[in-house]
Amino acid sequence: MPAVPLSAGEIAAGVRARELRAADVVAAALDRIERADPQLCAFVEVWGEEALRRAGELDARLDRRGADPSLPLAGVPVAVKGRRGLRAAGPLLAAGCVAVGATSVPGPGTPWQTWGLGARGRTVNPWRADRTPGGSSAGAAAAVAAGLVPLATGSDGAGSVRIPAAWCGVTGLKTTSGRLPSGDRTGLAVPGVLARSAADAELWWHVVSEEPVPAAAALPVTAVWSPDLGFAGPDPEPVALARAAVERLVAAGVVRLLRPRMPLRLTDPGPAWLALRTPGADPAGAERVRAENDRRLAGLFADAELLLTPTAPTAPHGHEGPGSRYSTSLTWAFNLSGHPALSLPAGFGDDGCPAGLQLVAPHGRESLLLAVAREAEARTED
Repeated sequence: MPAVPLSAGEIAAGVRARELRAADVVAAALDRIERADPQLCAFVEVWGEEALRRAGELDARLDRRGADPSLPLAGVPVAVKGRRGLRAAGPLLAAGCVAVGATSVPGPGTPWQTWGLGARGRTVNPWRADRTPGGSSAGAAAAVAAGLVPLATGSDGAGSVRIPAAWCGVTGLKTTSGRLPSGDRTGLAVPGVLARSAADAELWWHVVSEEPVPAAAALPVTAVWSPDLGFAGPDPEPVALARAAVERLVAAGVVRLLRPRMPLRLTDPGPAWLALRTPGADPAGAERVRAENDRRLAGLFADAELLLTPTAPTAPHGHEGPGSRYSTSLTWAFNLSGHPALSLPAGFGDDGCPAGLQLVAPHGRESLLLAVAREAEARTED
């Protein structure tokens, strides 16, 4: 195996062509986990024996049948969110993925979700061990950012994919509400993925959604920039990093910024989100907020294809917690509205930790988000 871990796409192509063996790819991933996880604490369980057995079966199948187009993710090691994450991984396993373990989520005893507890202790940010990776898909983001696996599943109820993606410097996609199965009674939490590249996230999306690969997006894509959604009060540095990322996209011809007819001013979704999560609470007020914000977002998307914002309002906080700040202030509006959203790496702050640029699209336009993210990576690489 090469020193730099391969992408999901490279692994799958190599395994299908028999240039790589799934057993070797999975063994290398397990070795990376064994070496890194005592410090990273990204996993609650590692399924080494089962993963190697599954990889061996996959190799035997491909040896008998040759390249198999029904295995677009052949041999790709994947980590699943939490001990119950394997239940939702059926489409990935059917596509040839090999599940290597369950990643950390927030442990007991803390009310805040931007945290993770692995089998060996609290999950650390791969860029700075004294900072959190975000959450609740904490171990998923840390494992992908550290190169242990190319893909990890997540779920996003208020920003739980996008925030750790931003703080760990990877790509994180939250899907449109209702497009994929979810066990959340409120409909706020939906499946998502964390990946080292938009191309790998796109592979995940086409497997789980069964959508065909679309033609390339017509560029530039029209977009509106909002630093705060009209209410959030983010810190200056994440705003500046996200805005600089937008300017790079403009210069590369990926997006064209529009000046909206009216500045976007959403109603703070926090109280509505919390009411929907509270058993016995009256949902009428929450539904009024949802309806008003939906109306304003519909007006924006009538003119533009994307909304661009910082992903998180702050840099990653320490393991003592976020204090009084809601790390979700720029993300949970789109759990309430159901829009798909993606966090793209946007550079590094003065503390050495990554920040993210959030892209929001109309309902059902995941493919647009992924196409724009892929072009952003291709056209703005240093």
